[in-house]
Amino acid sequence: MLINKEQIKNTGATFTPKELSAFLAERIFYYINHSYQKVLDPACGEGELLISMGDLLSNSAIDFSLTGYDANQQYLRFAQERMLRFGSEKINFVHEDFLQAVDVSFRQNNLDLFEEYNKSSINNSFDIVIANPPYVRTQILGAEQAQKIAKNFNLKGRIDLYYPFLISMTESLKEGGIIGVITSNRYLSTKGGESIRKFLSENYEILEVIDLGDTKLFNAAVLPAIFIGKKQKQKKSSVANFIKIYEELNGYKGDLIPLESVYEILSNKQSGYFTANGKRYKKSSGILKYEIASGECWELLSGKESDWVSKIDKAAKNRVENYFKVKVGIKSTADKVFISDKWEELNDHKPEDELLKDLISQENIEPWNAIDNFKLKVLYPHISINGQKQTIDIEKYPKAKKFFLQHEEKLKARKYLIESGRQWFELWVSHRPDQWKYPKLVFPDISLKPRFYFDEEGKIVNGNCYWIVAEKEEDVEKLLLIQGIANSKLMTKYHDLVFNNKLYSGRRRYFTQYVEKYPLPDISSYEGKEIISIVKLLNQSNDEVEVSRLENELEIKVAKSFGVAPVFNLD
Repeated sequence: MLINKEQIKNTGATFTPKELSAFLAERIFYYINHSYQKVLDPACGEGELLISMGDLLSNSAIDFSLTGYDANQQYLRFAQERMLRFGSEKINFVHEDFLQAVDVSFRQNNLDLFEEYNKSSINNSFDIVIANPPYVRTQILGAEQAQKIAKNFNLKGRIDLYYPFLISMTESLKEGGIIGVITSNRYLSTKGGESIRKFLSENYEILEVIDLGDTKLFNAAVLPAIFIGKKQKQKKSSVANFIKIYEELNGYKGDLIPLESVYEILSNKQSGYFTANGKRYKKSSGILKYEIASGECWELLSGKESDWVSKIDKAAKNRVENYFKVKVGIKSTADKVFISDKWEELNDHKPEDELLKDLISQENIEPWNAIDNFKLKVLYPHISINGQKQTIDIEKYPKAKKFFLQHEEKLKARKYLIESGRQWFELWVSHRPDQWKYPKLVFPDISLKPRFYFDEEGKIVNGNCYWIVAEKEEDVEKLLLIQGIANSKLMTKYHDLVFNNKLYSGRRRYFTQYVEKYPLPDISSYEGKEIISIVKLLNQSNDEVEVSRLENELEIKVAKSFGVAPVFNLD
């Protein structure tokens, strides 16, 4: 059965491939006893996960029943046809949104094999939950539905739909039952995942966490992870294993273990570097470190990696957050109107030069300089008067007024801006105009490599970048120290290990919550001063050979400041 991209976007309905379903079922099977097993998939789609679990149980002569919920009747009909081989007495299908089913009694008899269910028959009744719940922000479901979910599950803020699914699945699972669920891996290391980590550690003995990274094992826009746990009321420490696998894009030149597929790599007892299907992968494994009933980030590091990170943390004298707050750049919510590198082509229709400001964006910065051949400018209708932000008097800028009127329909469509008492031609997030004049460090949100650029030219920062501003002269050298540390391979390795949040093709996320946690050496130490001196030279040099030499010297000084060996290759 085919589903289109719009369905995936709006419902998160990305079906689990047969190989991944079989892998998850095998991992769950490892932890169960051999008595009767009542199995649930709360968003079963075409039934692949239930089929994989049913095949394993059937082949092992273990009696079982399979229950599948889904809000899409077409999916259920197809799943029913596929699973009749197990016998009609073993399969139950419920045409209902599972998030409602756990809390609300209901009756369905649309399909021959549908049965009546109510809350008492769902809660605490299943031995196994195997699931790949929808990957979608609740907000995309519409305000009314999002608010209803938030109220029913006592949730706040922007959340992914898989969180209320995790709560509901836990309610449906017997004490001692096993859950195996595929979700986005974002909750493992992001601030937004704090409540999910806390919930899982409170309600489960964590057995395994498998970060599938950028392996592209199925067609989803997010990077997936597998969580396997045993439901428990008593909070007690347990030893959980983790596996982490990502495509290797850092130029590793050592030995590679050839295997047929990613699944063979996952099943292999070794960690290290592998090839499969023409790609290279790095697999790490070890003991998951986490605190029970805590939202602290989970540590997926091998013993050697953990020791290295600990050594740097212990040597650090400060974190970026001890000096500065990291901010995101401007947000226009209408970039095609406000941002361009072709303003000059408008000739006499160009807005006044006074309002066109140089813009730093992810397209035009490198670690030590800006790209001169890509000159973005932003139409910035804000000014500072006595340190206070004000919107321009549009009547004083006739060319800008004419330009804005050409795009009036699109700009006035931003009703949220107008409803907040703002003028229709403003930027949604403009920051204080008087801050742009200060020295600042700017870096992209998403990048293959660190690109922390030092700006002294008063440029404005685009919303696809973050920035740190030094409003006091004595803080400038702190920015330079951060720039040197952040652009180093050592900190890139630290970033990858500690924050563990890459996108596809090796692109890294440089969230505020990550960069503010970067460790820093003592700025007044010999090594700290040397790092700042090297960074000043790098910011001034355009000679590639000289830059390469200085970057190697920087790596040595950065490593020495933390008491570890230099990192010249990210393997």
